[in-house]
Amino acid sequence: MNPILDVVVRSVCVYLFMVIAIRLFGKNQLSQLNAGDVVLLLLISNAVQNAMVGENTSLEGGLVAALVLFVANFIVKRLMFSNRKFESLMEEDPVVLIKDGKVDENALNKVKISKDELEEAVREHGVDGIKKVKLSILEVDGNISVISEDEQSKQTHYSRIKRKYRHKYR
Repeated sequence: MNPILDVVVRSVCVYLFMVIAIRLFGKNQLSQLNAGDVVLLLLISNAVQNAMVGENTSLEGGLVAALVLFVANFIVKRLMFSNRKFESLMEEDPVVLIKDGKVDENALNKVKISKDELEEAVREHGVDGIKKVKLSILEVDGNISVISEDEQSKQTHYSRIKRKYRHKYR
């Protein structure tokens, strides 16, 4: 087989494997990486590098592998945008965690978020208690959105913190 075509095929296989593995094992707080997560990512990248380029360790082989990963990611994003079934396969639906000050314990268990983590997220939004939350949703991108109501002015406040709570759930 042509060495460049070999890099392309290997890179696509590794990309698909990683997408499936991340989907199956969850995207557990990707923006809040701890030391163990960073080590895991570094080891995975080192492990799959050789699987992608094989014996072709040339600059050309590395650039082709990187280009294939960018193209594969672009195609997956386009498929998610144009095909609802594919999108739902790749991403979970939003989950309501709190409604009118009441925590949905089943939803918390489903998405594997502890009550302490939920309370922390609520405080990060500037709300001093779950009882004051009108609606809290775990969004598809892993962020927790919080809608609260100011008791005095009866004005609704919406805030969204870029904090990932990506968990695998079914």
